[in-house]
Amino acid sequence: MYQSLYRKYRPISFDDVVGQDSIVETLKNSIINGSFGHAYLFFGPRGTGKTSVSKIFARNINCLENKDGEACGKCANCLNSFGDECVDIIEIDAASNNGVDEIRKIIDNSNLVPASLKYKVYIIDEVHMLSTGAFNALLKTLEEPPEHIVFILATTDPQKVPPTISSRCQNFNFKRIEMSEIVDRLKNICKKEKIKIDKDTLEDIAYVSDGGLRDSLSLLDQLRSYCNDDITYDKYIALNGFVTKKDLEEFTDLLFLGNINELISKLTELNGMGINLINFINQLLKLYRENIIEYYTKNKQLKYDVNLYLNFNLFFNKNILDVKKSENPFMYIETLFIKFVNDNIYANTEKVEVKKEVKKKEEKPVEKKEEVIEVEESTAKVIDPFSTNKLNKEEEKEEKTEKKVKTKKQVVEKEIVNIDEIMSVRLNNALVNGNRTLKNEEINLLNELRNNSFSSDGPIINNLLDGNIMCVSPEIVVLSYDLESIMYRNLSDLDNVSKIYNKYTKSKKKLCLISSSKWKEVSSKYVECVKNKNVEEFFTYQDEPEPIYEEVKNDDIMMSSANELFGEIVENV
Repeated sequence: MYQSLYRKYRPISFDDVVGQDSIVETLKNSIINGSFGHAYLFFGPRGTGKTSVSKIFARNINCLENKDGEACGKCANCLNSFGDECVDIIEIDAASNNGVDEIRKIIDNSNLVPASLKYKVYIIDEVHMLSTGAFNALLKTLEEPPEHIVFILATTDPQKVPPTISSRCQNFNFKRIEMSEIVDRLKNICKKEKIKIDKDTLEDIAYVSDGGLRDSLSLLDQLRSYCNDDITYDKYIALNGFVTKKDLEEFTDLLFLGNINELISKLTELNGMGINLINFINQLLKLYRENIIEYYTKNKQLKYDVNLYLNFNLFFNKNILDVKKSENPFMYIETLFIKFVNDNIYANTEKVEVKKEVKKKEEKPVEKKEEVIEVEESTAKVIDPFSTNKLNKEEEKEEKTEKKVKTKKQVVEKEIVNIDEIMSVRLNNALVNGNRTLKNEEINLLNELRNNSFSSDGPIINNLLDGNIMCVSPEIVVLSYDLESIMYRNLSDLDNVSKIYNKYTKSKKKLCLISSSKWKEVSSKYVECVKNKNVEEFFTYQDEPEPIYEEVKNDDIMMSSANELFGEIVENV
């Protein structure tokens, strides 16, 4: 019967374990010195060696002729422990044996001496799945176990293990295995199995496995069945629903040139082909990461501004988990791409630079008559997907000639000069009258905002949704922002932002917009005051000052030009 690769090449000694050198060294030394404990907690991502190391450790502590912390493999105990009929090394799946009765049975059996080995070892996998009652039943035995018993608890979710349990164990954190180590291991296995595979495919398998060696071996096994021991990159792409590097580069052109019409069409096409769009985004993130690293370490010239690559990776890494939780992932992904283009292309058209295959234009001297300033047309053509007017050929020619010379415009804006004072008072008053029930109700109202993210108010709604509701009083909603740039953008247009928020949530709340660091600072002080019962000394209701408006004249030529090019899109940013 065929045996899968991850089972066939499962480590049977500490020397076979990949990527967990510090843990292996510690366990070896404890065996050599005879100082190993009675309870261990192994935790870390899946496929990193927790169960394999547990079994190796169980066999090694029972070896009669142990050498340098490794089992000899020849003594009676080794032959017994390697066999399938060994009754002294017991592996239990807590996911399916998570009740009090199962744990009590373990406790009763633990009082019995081992049948043939020196130590009876219980390996409880996915221990976080145990019920509260089961943990309580296990607690006393972990605290005062019989001398012949060793418990090894393994989990991928250590925060769900009660502190009373973890504090009675030696804790070992299994890290994700480095890509280079996974690639080396796969190379050795492919050599033994006579599998032909190229380096790019091996690296992609290692990347997709996210630090889990078992996942990479399972994927290699699947590819082997599909390709008959001759694995090519094209077959790898076809099997796993990925796209080629050429497709990624073509999509990058659509994205960084702001061509939303074709961008959305391409996403729809990929989705219709059955391509997993989350995997597609991860491919983009990987490609852009490589470009960024090579730009800074090898001075590689990029086709577009490096800040576009950086902003994309920061933005999608932050939101990728929300995509997975969304009821309609495709719609959410569409919205994310539109928001990225709106924030990074339409709002900053002067930053879109095509550094290759662009004809150089002759520089013309700037005339200094009547403040007439020459502005070159952007080398990157940006298509406005919201425009419903189609220009005829004559109008297009006239527009091209007029774009060469732009008259300097004065942009007059109103700014609230005491905005910091207003936000500080609102934050104080929200904490004084904050209510958890109101907060939960307000969080539910955010669905109304999400449902209207494609409306004409979409850009402001998306900026609002970047904030997290931290506190709600009858009058005030406190939103904290990880990115201060978005917070300041909302503050600069606070009246309009508040109007749109209340329009879709059907409330009459005032908004308090603060940074995440500011919220942590003030909320920590509030909690401390609650504990010391002196809240009223520091947090009392204050009268909110009236906003003081001041006109700000902004002689921004580029913004004036952008307004003429893109109209409402720029004005709404």
